[in-house]
Amino acid sequence: MNRRTILRTAAAAVPLAGASQLPTAAAVPLAGASRQPTAAAGPSAAASRFPTAAPLTGASRPPNLSPLIFHSPPVRPFADAMPRLPLRTGDSFTLDAAAGTHRFHSELDPSPAFGYGGVDYLGPVLEAQSGTETTLTYRNRLARHVFAKDVDTTLDGASEADRTSPRSVLHLHGGVTQPRYDGHPDLTIRPGEDFVHRFGGNQEAAALWYHDHAMGITRLNVYAGLASTYLVRDRWDTGRPGNPLGLPSGEYEIPLVLQEKIFTADGAQSVRSTPIVPRGSWEGGAVGDTGLVNGVVWPELEVARGLYRFRLLNAASYSVANLFFSNGMRFWVIGTDGGLLDAPVATTSVRVAPAERVDLLVDFDLLRPGETVVLRNNEPVPGQAAILGEVTMPYFCRFRATAARGFSDAVPSTLRGGIGQPPRLPPIGKPRRVRNLTISQPVEPRLPPAMMSLNNLMFASEDIELPRQGTTELWNLIDVTPDPHPIHLHLVNFRVLGRQPIDTGAYTRRYPQPEVGKKWNPPADEFVTGPLTPPEAWEAGWKDTVRTDGNTVTRIVVRFPSAGELGFDPDESFGEDLRGYVWHCHLLDHEDHDMMLRYRTVNA
Repeated sequence: MNRRTILRTAAAAVPLAGASQLPTAAAVPLAGASRQPTAAAGPSAAASRFPTAAPLTGASRPPNLSPLIFHSPPVRPFADAMPRLPLRTGDSFTLDAAAGTHRFHSELDPSPAFGYGGVDYLGPVLEAQSGTETTLTYRNRLARHVFAKDVDTTLDGASEADRTSPRSVLHLHGGVTQPRYDGHPDLTIRPGEDFVHRFGGNQEAAALWYHDHAMGITRLNVYAGLASTYLVRDRWDTGRPGNPLGLPSGEYEIPLVLQEKIFTADGAQSVRSTPIVPRGSWEGGAVGDTGLVNGVVWPELEVARGLYRFRLLNAASYSVANLFFSNGMRFWVIGTDGGLLDAPVATTSVRVAPAERVDLLVDFDLLRPGETVVLRNNEPVPGQAAILGEVTMPYFCRFRATAARGFSDAVPSTLRGGIGQPPRLPPIGKPRRVRNLTISQPVEPRLPPAMMSLNNLMFASEDIELPRQGTTELWNLIDVTPDPHPIHLHLVNFRVLGRQPIDTGAYTRRYPQPEVGKKWNPPADEFVTGPLTPPEAWEAGWKDTVRTDGNTVTRIVVRFPSAGELGFDPDESFGEDLRGYVWHCHLLDHEDHDMMLRYRTVNA
């Protein structure tokens, strides 16, 4: 039996990372404005609901002796304080992308890294006002790439020059942005060059994020540090004390940027997870064994005994996270990618894919001074990593209660539709057109995979979707791989209709996948094997990124705004006569090769 046959057999035995195989994050009744936990949220209930993934002291992670993967050196979890990313507020920003060094843990040596705006890793939190144009001057001041030896020049857009003079382009993820300012992956700048973005602010309050989007090296630039949070405020969600929604603010509102990382023996960042793939070759997805929050490995945050608002972003390169607290306590989801929900959703866990954001209220009031609680994760590792022997990364950070009393207001009972609140979310629109779109790995399982694809096409394809401005469409995202893929659409927000399992084997036998380059998007409706599962309650709001589970069709309803609504023509040139926003998988290795396509919103 050869290695390929072994891997194919092993892949078939790996459980799907689907929602049905994870602890159910059932909505917990709010019981009005009460913040008292239900009886089921106690430690004894938590022990049966959430199996212990690893000891919380001593070794940094469970023993992993697989020779097929690289291991980070062990460090003490919760040894370092969680930093708060610096906040900048205004309508004009200048951001330099620069190279430097960053210490990820007190027991690790400083590592080469990239950062924005004078921050040595990640960047400042930018805060802008809805309805106000914001100017952002972006300056590429990078030097030799942190991952110069990992640049794969066979990928679309990548070249030898990226090793010493890396390209960069800034994308405001979730932004309603004119084409020329959207950060098209082909419109990059080299070190010493600048570009001025103008963001119109034509959207309501939400937690967006900004990150690099350079064609062929996005995974390297973002992993090196080029990412951070961008908060849009409005007259309801002001971010100030006494805001109309009664939400925590100031020191009680904290952005949390979650990532995964692999470190070398000397503490340097590494994008390689397996010796099977030669250095300088695209791997297809490196799964980190170490969790970071705000650029620090497994940090601890001291919290007052009261309510906090956490603006949580999964900025990982590859891994979905299923998050819960070690004591099983409930918390509230109050918003998602595109802004606030109609009302808080009480839950004990939340599943967040790369690029997704969740707006959380967490109550530490019942903790005793000195008591701690850990933010845990039990999402199974994706198929390739599981085959190689990687294990679940068990936690991200720890919170330690102080004796101080913090924000003491109750959890709001509503967030939209009341006095002093924004309007309620509209009903999901009725689609005028249905599009079927496939997410695939076009070759038999192997390491590394040859590539990833949307509709079986390469990025340069002209056979793209052409939705009409001002219309609503149903997009059926048909994932024929065994793994989850977060799909992001630039420009637009959408609503999740639900997910249905499909018989992928029967589907591909009926419609064999052709050679890459020929569009392949047959309908999957006759191959569904179960009812439509509605989105989780916290997915009910506006989204710009959706998790598509393996062997599943995920249905989203998208409205493509008109030029009149936007105040600009979304089909105008991006520059250099390029037209078309992009939609792509937000597993960064996948979008680099080649799970990204353009789409154009044409005039009706």
